[in-house]
Amino acid sequence: MASLDRSFPEVPREGRAVPAFLLVGWRWISRNPAVAVTPVLLPFIFLYFLSLISPPSLLPLEIVGAMLFTMQNIGSWVLGDSATWRIECSLEDLFVASPLGRLRYLFGIALSNLIAMVPALAILATLLAWVGGSRGHPLTPFAGFVLLGSLAVLWVLFSSIGIGISSRVRTQREIWPVGNLTFTILGMLSPLYYPLAALPPAWQVVAHFLPTTYAALLVQGALGITPATSGEMLGYAGLLAACAAATLVITLRLYRWGER
Repeated sequence: MASLDRSFPEVPREGRAVPAFLLVGWRWISRNPAVAVTPVLLPFIFLYFLSLISPPSLLPLEIVGAMLFTMQNIGSWVLGDSATWRIECSLEDLFVASPLGRLRYLFGIALSNLIAMVPALAILATLLAWVGGSRGHPLTPFAGFVLLGSLAVLWVLFSSIGIGISSRVRTQREIWPVGNLTFTILGMLSPLYYPLAALPPAWQVVAHFLPTTYAALLVQGALGITPATSGEMLGYAGLLAACAAATLVITLRLYRWGER
């Protein structure tokens, strides 16, 4: 290490991991622009059909659900990248041997995939600001702050789930079915595209065990889409943050870092 420092005294030794992962995400889009289109398609398919069969007043709620669903799906992308780097490329061994650590490795992959999600989130946010203002649910600074915070928490939460599952995937063929099954089911069981009260009572009970439910209720309350008191919104925020913290702790304990 000392000889390396003497040979390359001007080379920075810290602060390079995050820019490197961001560059990976950007290069992915720049080489294949279809990557930025893919996250937009699935939410817009749901929005299109829901706009045909649901009351127009629910459109702002459905756009919020599309944004949360998009961020939730980042877990599937993180799972795919992490498993592929470990199984096919053996790239994880390089990070294990480096001083990076599994926590920064987790956030690095999550940041890389977030770059690909940004265009979809930006389009949906613009649509929400336009539709919400015309339907009596404007995207105020407070509502925007709550929406951004909820998306950030879901980003950490589902990226953690994705990388945790990735270490248990043994073959390349398992990545696609495991990822899609896990995150699609979680998205469909949460009241993202419809009000929680519209679900049958038993389904409502199940939905309260899912963290995305609290993100949806929190953002819907901030936008005035569904009634919620300040105390209820604080409760939703606390439960969402607790779910993210617990998931991150469990992931770091269960993730097989450098194990075969």
